[in-house]
Amino acid sequence: MKAFISIAVTLLLIWALQTKFGDIPPVGKFLNPATGFWNNAESKHQNDEELHLDGLQGKVIIRFDERRIPHIFAENDHDLYYAEGYITARDRLWQMDIQTRAAAGRLSEVVGPKALEVDRYHRRMGMIYGAENCLKGMMKDPESKLLVEAYSDGVNSYIHHLKKRDYPIEFKLLDYAPEEWQPINCAYLLKNMSETLAGNSDAVGMTNDLKVFGIGTMNDLFPDQPFHDEPIIPAGTKWDFTPLPIPKPSASFIAQTSGMQSKEIIPGIGSNNWAVNGSRSANGYPILANDPHLNLTFPSIWYLVQLSSPTVNVYGASLPGAPGVVIGFNQNISWGVTNVDADVLDWYQVKFKDNSKNEYWYNNRWNKTTKKVEEIKIRGQKPLYDTVIYTHQGPVVYDNISQKPKEGHTDVPVGDALRWIAHDASDEFNALYLMNRGKNYKDYRRALTYFSAPAQNFIFADKDNDIAITPNGKFPLKFRDQGKYILDGSDPANDWQGWIPASQNPTVKNPPRGFVSSANQASTDSTYPYYLNWRFDLYDRGKRINDLLSAMKKATVDSFLVMQMDNYSMRAHDILPAMLKYIDPTKLDKEQAEAYDIVKNWDLHFAATSEGASIFNAWWLDFYHMVWDEFDRKDLPMHYPSYDRTEKLLLTDPGSKWFDIAGTPAKETCGDVLMKSFVESVNKLIKEHGLPGKNWQWGDVKNTHINHLANIPGFGTGKFFAGGTSSVIDALKDDNGPSWRMVVQLGPKVQGFGIFPGGESGNPGSYYYDDMFATWRDGKLDKLLFLGSANEESNRVKSTLTLSSK
Repeated sequence: MKAFISIAVTLLLIWALQTKFGDIPPVGKFLNPATGFWNNAESKHQNDEELHLDGLQGKVIIRFDERRIPHIFAENDHDLYYAEGYITARDRLWQMDIQTRAAAGRLSEVVGPKALEVDRYHRRMGMIYGAENCLKGMMKDPESKLLVEAYSDGVNSYIHHLKKRDYPIEFKLLDYAPEEWQPINCAYLLKNMSETLAGNSDAVGMTNDLKVFGIGTMNDLFPDQPFHDEPIIPAGTKWDFTPLPIPKPSASFIAQTSGMQSKEIIPGIGSNNWAVNGSRSANGYPILANDPHLNLTFPSIWYLVQLSSPTVNVYGASLPGAPGVVIGFNQNISWGVTNVDADVLDWYQVKFKDNSKNEYWYNNRWNKTTKKVEEIKIRGQKPLYDTVIYTHQGPVVYDNISQKPKEGHTDVPVGDALRWIAHDASDEFNALYLMNRGKNYKDYRRALTYFSAPAQNFIFADKDNDIAITPNGKFPLKFRDQGKYILDGSDPANDWQGWIPASQNPTVKNPPRGFVSSANQASTDSTYPYYLNWRFDLYDRGKRINDLLSAMKKATVDSFLVMQMDNYSMRAHDILPAMLKYIDPTKLDKEQAEAYDIVKNWDLHFAATSEGASIFNAWWLDFYHMVWDEFDRKDLPMHYPSYDRTEKLLLTDPGSKWFDIAGTPAKETCGDVLMKSFVESVNKLIKEHGLPGKNWQWGDVKNTHINHLANIPGFGTGKFFAGGTSSVIDALKDDNGPSWRMVVQLGPKVQGFGIFPGGESGNPGSYYYDDMFATWRDGKLDKLLFLGSANEESNRVKSTLTLSSK
């Protein structure tokens, strides 16, 4: 009996050690000396290697520098992208896998039912539908087909040679294995970016606002042109084209916006780019800068690479899982991007014939819906079969209230169809293929014609002293404010009526001022004949950039780096004097008076050591929410007026009715609200951080951090001390900010500088997982090694990997 019990306990222990319990990995597998996490430790030292791989057509030489950035030299384009896929997978395989699973609605397969609602949402909003259409568009083009297939073959070559002991640690923690990489996975990454940068809509909140307040108030509080205006294309630019006829507003839209009626966007999250021509630079050639602001994670969203073949030699930031360079430079040109935030996602109210939802009313007749059954596999459970209804406009994300989660997705209406640019066929990889090989402005413009979504402000500079910027994408031809509110889906006049010709996208080349720039603000002034959107990001960063560039006569790479770290607040510059004049210091207690003196003498910089920045930020936010308290409804998602409109109210209309706080017997004035919000914000700072002093420094008050992509404890930075905020050029806030800082000096010999927070490796056990973080945090850039050939000598080359066919 003792022997039997001992055997049973042993077998039970063996089973338990090999079994996953909740989020805990199988302990036996994870600790296994042969295959467990011990094998994920990596040496800083780099060694030369030679590998023979199936599928290569020639020889590939990959040189690695001191950051372990690969410089890939191939004898043909097929092998170039094969090697890019292979080496990116070697460094970032789990990241590639989990990001495509997220976009495809397949997270539940590996983490179980806790990801089910995320998967359902991505399936129901048509991410797979969009990726399938995107793949069709790519495969029609021979260059894009070559890129995607060769890249996928390279990824799979690495996966096929990967032993279990060498799986990235996340596969071991989550207890699953990598699977074959499919070409559609590259399309999923594009859809993932479209969701991040062009996947939001204000229409639900705006429609609710319209119902509550009426069109007069809406036109006043949500104007199409901002109070502070600093458009990307300089005001007064002449348009050298004859525009297409603009669609007339539909009868239903006119009725809706005349009172007859039938995911909140966070301000300041964006990117910066700018370029000067030789007239403003020290060496007489253009300099270009770019710092896209995205969610910061380990591993980084970017992977640095140099790609060289007989047709190309390019360096820059790539997306793990996608071939080519997204932001970078070659011998002749440099380019960068910021988000346009065009209105390319609209909601259409659907009238179904009956509960079967087999037909919907459109164009005065009943039309057939189509239904797509999504099979969502769930780890440890039976699959879920979810039926999604499609009209000609797109998927009905939630066709009844029971399908919608109780929390989240407040910007998604029930019973409405989604028309989204990310559902259309496209060929962005051809745009990158051409841009990577570009030699001049003409090549830049040609490449842009293939880039559909997400729309980007493409900035450009070349060694011929041309500079340019183009808010670019595939923009629907719409009547003004079409999509500002939920549209009547039965009216054909509410459909997108074609496309703005690519040649008529707003652009400027070599403006007289000698520079171009963007910071997600309005694309144009009101003279541009087409409608792109009714709201863009605030003007603050764009204005500051333009002010600095206007004063710059002998720009250098160093002066551009200083600009990228600039934290001067245009918002505080514009409104702090007006706010302070309403404060009566005699009515403040000791600590409040001390805070008043600090913010009154503040230099308007969001420096890490600034106490004034903490006070102003808290005061402004409390003031903003007090002013718009009528929009704080628990029963109804509402869209708040913008910071820009709030500033206009403060500066030009201090007697406005909106300053009266709802629910109080008194009638508050602008001064009352400023005084009340100042006192409350200071008291809140005291409660959370103690008395005024060092604990109020902005770098301590704000929560700057970088987490692991899966939020695994210990794999991120934790909170760190840093300046910046979303409304200044150094737009670092919480876990969002400059994901890649780049400055490129054009000329007879191009020179690039850059850094991102993290490292090339996705392995937390590698020195190269976060070796760039400190340099990025400290506001410095690396001089980027741009080799002319595989044989070029450089003491920065630390190892070589040679690939050849078997």
